[in-house]
Amino acid sequence: MTQKMMGTALLVLTCLWALAGCHTVKGVGEDVQSGGRVIERSTGE
Repeated sequence: MTQKMMGTALLVLTCLWALAGCHTVKGVGEDVQSGGRVIERSTGE
């Protein structure tokens, strides 16, 4: 029972952490765009 509760708590904390970084759809788009730039730079193109 405690493992199930800990798993649920971990899932909730992960979701809260993910939502804390981008409060709007625009924020999600900016995060994805910046991630794409990082990938482009890492490939050298």
